[in-house]
Amino acid sequence: MSQFTPNPTIDKLTDLAQRIGEAIAASPAGDIEKNARQHFISQLALQGLVTREEFDAQRALLEKTRAKLQALEEKIAVLENKSA
Repeated sequence: MSQFTPNPTIDKLTDLAQRIGEAIAASPAGDIEKNARQHFISQLALQGLVTREEFDAQRALLEKTRAKLQALEEKIAVLENKSA
């Protein structure tokens, strides 16, 4: 069983990194990043491009639709064979 020994230097660095992250999020840099992202997404939309999230959602919907289509085609084939 190993015993954990706290390291004050690592604790101070971790605390400093956390405070820096919080300061950036609350600073104008955080707002600039958010605004730049929104502007970029709107420009993509104007050009007919989509975000990765939208693309993945459409891909999932297409895969689901293809599966339903295949199942319906199989049912039709079975019904056609029964009536022939």
